[in-house]
Amino acid sequence: MNEESLPRIRMLFSVTLSQTGARRVVTMTRGRFMRDSRWLFASVRECLTVPKTRNMGLSSSSSSSSSSSRCFGASTAHCNSSSSSSSHQQTPSYSYIIVGAGSAGCVLANRLTEDAHESVLLLEAGPKDKWLGSARLSWKMHMPAALTYNLCDDKYNWYYHTLPQAHMDNRVLYWPRGRVWGGSSSLNAMVYIRGHAGDYNRWQSEGAEGWDYDHCLPYFRKAQCHELGENRYRGGSGPLHVSRGKTNHPLHKAFIEAGQQAGYPFTDDMNGYQQEGLGWMDMTVYKGKRWSTASAYLRPVLGRPNLKTEVRCLTTRILFDGNRAVGVEYIQKGQKKTVFADKEVILSGGAINSPQLLMLSGVGNADDLKQLSIPVVQHLPGVGSNLQDHLELYVQQHCTQPITLYKAQKPFHMVKIGLEWLTMFTGYGATAHLESGGFIRSRPHVTHPDIQFHFLPSQVIDHGRVASKIEAYQVHVGPMRSTSIGWLKLKSTNPLDHPEIQPNYLSTDVDVWEFRECIKLSREIFAQKAFESFRGPEAQPGPQVQSDADIDAFVRRKADSAYHPSCTCKMGSPSDPMAVIDSNTQVLGLERLRVVDASIMPSIVSGNLNAPTIMMAEKAADIIRGRPALVDRGVPVYQPTLDTQR
Repeated sequence: MNEESLPRIRMLFSVTLSQTGARRVVTMTRGRFMRDSRWLFASVRECLTVPKTRNMGLSSSSSSSSSSSRCFGASTAHCNSSSSSSSHQQTPSYSYIIVGAGSAGCVLANRLTEDAHESVLLLEAGPKDKWLGSARLSWKMHMPAALTYNLCDDKYNWYYHTLPQAHMDNRVLYWPRGRVWGGSSSLNAMVYIRGHAGDYNRWQSEGAEGWDYDHCLPYFRKAQCHELGENRYRGGSGPLHVSRGKTNHPLHKAFIEAGQQAGYPFTDDMNGYQQEGLGWMDMTVYKGKRWSTASAYLRPVLGRPNLKTEVRCLTTRILFDGNRAVGVEYIQKGQKKTVFADKEVILSGGAINSPQLLMLSGVGNADDLKQLSIPVVQHLPGVGSNLQDHLELYVQQHCTQPITLYKAQKPFHMVKIGLEWLTMFTGYGATAHLESGGFIRSRPHVTHPDIQFHFLPSQVIDHGRVASKIEAYQVHVGPMRSTSIGWLKLKSTNPLDHPEIQPNYLSTDVDVWEFRECIKLSREIFAQKAFESFRGPEAQPGPQVQSDADIDAFVRRKADSAYHPSCTCKMGSPSDPMAVIDSNTQVLGLERLRVVDASIMPSIVSGNLNAPTIMMAEKAADIIRGRPALVDRGVPVYQPTLDTQR
């Protein structure tokens, strides 16, 4: 299909209704809106039909033009009208098609529809994140303390699993990923961590030109509205509300104090000047409710007439005209549908779905695609490669006082907590309880922290799928920049089949050593005086696990994913044979196709991934809109003494 074959866009005073062939004449009045059963008009100068339609004569069913064609205010006067005969179907088109309404997709939908003359279609494989528009009726998602419910089933969750891990006793690891408005920001533990400035400066050196800390920090600020107010590191007016915990739990205080007794600094903002140290963590919780990107970015703009959303639709293929992306195919309610993009197709499905869709569409390693008889559109061996994740485990300690969350998980107390949250959005239901944590360095001469802690005044078993059994507290701990690199590949040409996921955990000696240090350093913190009045016997790994060999065996048995898959469509220089996108987020060798999500990270950052993914989408939106990049040069960043570990 050539560009010349598209119907011309022209301004008409009449509209042809393609469903009936009937013709209606609509009187246009400047500054006033007139509505009939299908169309909403402004004045002649402000009329723009969304979407335009392409008369393609396709045999597959397409999105109904009666439900998606409409006019909206715009500064440019161009209104589409096209007649259709009974032998042809109308195939809608939009300026941009965004595949995936997750952490990045919701941001892009918001920012791109700020331009009233552009139209956006946002496709999501899962459902909306609220039932009947109510957070209370959707409490399993919006009550912060209820987060494990949706981690434990596949209603809003892709429910992925890895291949057996050779260096972890051949265990198959569970990978939950969001399949719902908000994506994994609707399922995660709501921890807001940006990573370290050094991570973004490393990206620049890895070929991601213009993605250093100077250029990324302004977009973190742009996104954020921190309850503590704005400064050079924090944002104060963005859509993403960020808060601190309110429980004031004595075990959180003990953890932070114990860290200082062990020789680590207190940091008052691990997303600001100094990441290193222990302190209070930021959370994406607002007024007692989860504040996902669906809440922050998508829902406030659903009324924009240039935004169209579709849910429960699985995108199966990108459509190409030569090397130009022109649209996508998707399945909704058992029907195959086609939609076109006049400007760009943007993939925001995440580190698993985006490379999977590229490969299904003929973009990837040519040899792998040929084995599945997929026609090759572009040979990019980096698609699905460079897979990186954070692995973590729990060090658990019996608590001698009945102050953990053990009782809160009993039915009677759960009802009390639930009722308080449902009526006032307060209490123990209004937090995910991961309110303290921190970052330290594993050894001297490490330039910035490579170990992360999340402290929890409770015991977690099997991702929360098993109820806690004892009064205990724990720290989630793991290395931040592991050297084990994995991949994912298509299992078949069926889009419903999950890809093969091979993270290659613990495949290097340095990763094994770092996990030993994680356990030893966690034990050291738990042994400090601050925990004396709470500390019972060690529950996990247990006092019998002391030698390096025993610790290594425990790690193989118990370590699990921290749910941070990334880097499978890495950003880099066109000269990098494993790069998939360039610094403008465009897929190398192809036109009008971008990827914007955690898959494009050149390397994993030192912390949780939700905040960086939102930042990347904010920055990408400016790139797509042709806006000058924001920059803040010379922001001070803490520099540790490198000849000591702490």
